[in-house]
Amino acid sequence: MDASKFKDYILAMIFYRYLSGRAEKELLSGLCPGCRDTYEERFRKDPEAARKWSLEHLGWVIEPPFLFSSLIRQIENGLFSVRNLEEAIKAVADSAKSPEARAAFDGIFDSMNLNDPELGRDESQRSSLIAAVLSQIHSIPFDTEDTDIDVLGTAYMILIGQFASDAGKRGGEFFTPSAFSRLCARLACLGQEEISSVCDPAMGSASMLLEVLREIPPGSSVRFFGQEKNRTTYNLARMNMIIHGIPFGNFSFFHDDTIACDRFGSLKFTVQVANPPFSQKWSSDPEYLKDPRFSGAGRLAPRSYEDFAFLQHMVYHMDDNGRAAVLLPHGILFRGGAEGVIRTHMVKNLNVVDAVIGLPPGCFHGTPIPVCCLVLARNRSCPDSVLFIDASRSFLPGRKINTISDEDIDRIVTVCRDRTEQNGFSRSVPLSLIEENEFSLNISRYVSAAEEEPPVDLKQVREELAFHRAQCARLQQEMDRYLSRLGL
Repeated sequence: MDASKFKDYILAMIFYRYLSGRAEKELLSGLCPGCRDTYEERFRKDPEAARKWSLEHLGWVIEPPFLFSSLIRQIENGLFSVRNLEEAIKAVADSAKSPEARAAFDGIFDSMNLNDPELGRDESQRSSLIAAVLSQIHSIPFDTEDTDIDVLGTAYMILIGQFASDAGKRGGEFFTPSAFSRLCARLACLGQEEISSVCDPAMGSASMLLEVLREIPPGSSVRFFGQEKNRTTYNLARMNMIIHGIPFGNFSFFHDDTIACDRFGSLKFTVQVANPPFSQKWSSDPEYLKDPRFSGAGRLAPRSYEDFAFLQHMVYHMDDNGRAAVLLPHGILFRGGAEGVIRTHMVKNLNVVDAVIGLPPGCFHGTPIPVCCLVLARNRSCPDSVLFIDASRSFLPGRKINTISDEDIDRIVTVCRDRTEQNGFSRSVPLSLIEENEFSLNISRYVSAAEEEPPVDLKQVREELAFHRAQCARLQQEMDRYLSRLGL
């Protein structure tokens, strides 16, 4: 089975281990602190109290026979069947009763088809393979006494990244490299004193949303929103949020095409981040001009490039102090036609383009092209200019994809915060100059990548040339002696 497909099984089983381990740990410490009962004993003594506590405090119930540890015992005793796991995941998903828990668990394990013939020709072969995977997951020391280290959450993100790397082009559908997710999160949160809502309209596995979580002070009351077209990836996003300890009531995710069906309605967000599909085709149906997201510019993004449709969607959903950071191909900065009209509307009329950042090539799964980061802001601190940054040469080469260092991220964020100008790297450009250039945002128009040549010391050059000529003459004489000895 292809790794990009097998990830759905491995990540779902790790997620199930998380649900089971958390249920065991929290039930015993919450329902009977200090008692020496096992999970099974507590259920046997008062099953209704155990179920009620689990639903109230966790949102799900795992019956003792369906614990991850119970499945491992069945494997060790040679009694495991793939049907046991099938029964277990159905039971835990069905146990969710509250509206928030049902929304979080509905169909969350659907991508793990335990009857897929690729797992084995018959039930026995499938059981053997799944048992081996469960045993391997059981052997990983996810638990830690250091509560400051999110071992399981971190491991989960690393695995998603590894699967994305192995999946190549398809990896870009569900994962944004962590360095660029971190960059977008920091830029979108920059200067935001209070963040009440965060949204990713093309959320993939929710990796960018989780990077935003790192930028928010602990204890803040924040709601996360997201939408994803791919069902498997949508399931992965919900698992990712739960496994990172985000309560059900704190995130609302939707499975749908964001542009065709805007599930956010009239909601406005403080922070938005996105890495939408690059230059994807869409219908560009004239009916979209009636949509308030797209009506302002009077033109629609062309059928061959949906990029500006995502940008317009995000601008529409920005609140009065909203900020957004979105990764897109460089074409959106200079292409003409309808895109030029929309770009002019965003820069001149809406004045929401705060910074344009050129990133290095070869940094994203599935495309070798360089990518830009567009920073949008509703209430801009410098409304008369746009900051341009050329970070295209700031990267660490990798075996499969390149990346950027934490120092590079710090430099970009600091320049954006202070709006400092650095020769060959950053420049604050007046809107009047951008208008002179017909609202082209092409970075090379405003930031010169050419490095100033150091002055040449002619005296030093002559001295070095004389030295090397003397060296060549000496070596020629030595070579002639060797050739003479050989009779050549």
